[in-house]
Amino acid sequence: MKKKNIYITISIFFLLIVAFLIFRPKSSGDNNEILGEVKSGKFKVEITTSGELQALNSVQVLGPTEARRFRVGNFTIEEMVDEGTVVKKGEVIAELDRTELFGRLEDKRLDLEQTQALFEQTQLDTALVLRQERDNILNLEYDVEERELVLEQSQFEPPAIIKQNENSVERAKRDLQQAKDRYRIKLMQERARMVEVSAKLRDVQTEVNQIEEVLEKFTVTAPQNGMVIYVWGRGGKIKEGSQVSSWNPVVATLPDLTSMQSITYVNEVDIRKIKMGQRVDLGLDAFPEKKLTGEVTKVANVGQQRPNSDAKVFEVTIVINESDPLLRPAMTTSNTIVAEEIEDATFIPLEALYTENDSINYVHLKSGKKQEVKLGLSNSNFVIVESGLQSGEVLYLSTPNWAENVAVNLLEELNGKRNPDFEEISASPENLTQLDTED
Repeated sequence: MKKKNIYITISIFFLLIVAFLIFRPKSSGDNNEILGEVKSGKFKVEITTSGELQALNSVQVLGPTEARRFRVGNFTIEEMVDEGTVVKKGEVIAELDRTELFGRLEDKRLDLEQTQALFEQTQLDTALVLRQERDNILNLEYDVEERELVLEQSQFEPPAIIKQNENSVERAKRDLQQAKDRYRIKLMQERARMVEVSAKLRDVQTEVNQIEEVLEKFTVTAPQNGMVIYVWGRGGKIKEGSQVSSWNPVVATLPDLTSMQSITYVNEVDIRKIKMGQRVDLGLDAFPEKKLTGEVTKVANVGQQRPNSDAKVFEVTIVINESDPLLRPAMTTSNTIVAEEIEDATFIPLEALYTENDSINYVHLKSGKKQEVKLGLSNSNFVIVESGLQSGEVLYLSTPNWAENVAVNLLEELNGKRNPDFEEISASPENLTQLDTED
């Protein structure tokens, strides 16, 4: 009985093993086969890139460019608003160090005082000189009148006396005429002196006024509404304590936040698909819920190599249609450029596509065939199938177990149309031999 029980137990054990082998679940490879479907509908060729926001229009905020006329080579920024501050037209952005120009102003004011004193002294000298000349002329006129009276009273005197008096009158008249001529010359001389001193005084006064006007510009104000963005100088971004050259006195830039653009870079493989006027859908990394639209307005003709990358890229400018107070320069954008839209197309997932001999593209159909397909445009997820498949057909997105020993069902074209005589011909060696025989 014990032996019989042992045999029964062993038999049951073997039966269980056989049943397990027969009815065990399929292998993981069979269960993990992923299926997809051939779809029809609108197809978009999209290129996705990341970009950076910039203002479409921006104004440079300048320090006093006239300062170099007064031998001021550099400005030091004493105070400056924080970067990113939104300012209105006329509000203060920065205060520049006035020390050097103040020194120039004090020197010029001293020159002005000296020139003013010289002007006043010249005026007094001129008045005294011309007054003396006029007094001399007046005295000489009196002298001529007196000598003429003497001549008139000497009519009954001897001829010699009369002649002597006549000569005396002529001499007095000549002295008077010489005095008048000398006065005219003196007048011209003094006028010239006054013109010279007046011009010098005017020049010094103008310089003083100009320096005072330039000093007012050391308080830098916003020329328009916008956001303050620091510019890069020789030692990095300009900030408090930085020096700005008077030959390039850019203190900051003031972008107009109402019109923005995204600067992005497209690799050389996709740049042929990009054209001006294409629609772009944009998103903001900082505000994922914010959706914007834009348009490609500029495509670079020459590529460039970006840092830490071996691939060549081309700069593309996208103007954003909407205006939003949340938009800020240097924000990162996700750009989806719609390169082309096809209203009615048949397409499959890229995962379903395989290539043989670098020339034949095919898919694995659920019906058990490896079908060659003719491809059209593609995007990051799908590719258009121009021939070889029908909408609704089911295909594998992974390589099925039976695919290794099945030949590709090739396409043939005749006059631009698919030839039905070749649709079901397998690419096996037997069928190829049959075709050669029939030919």
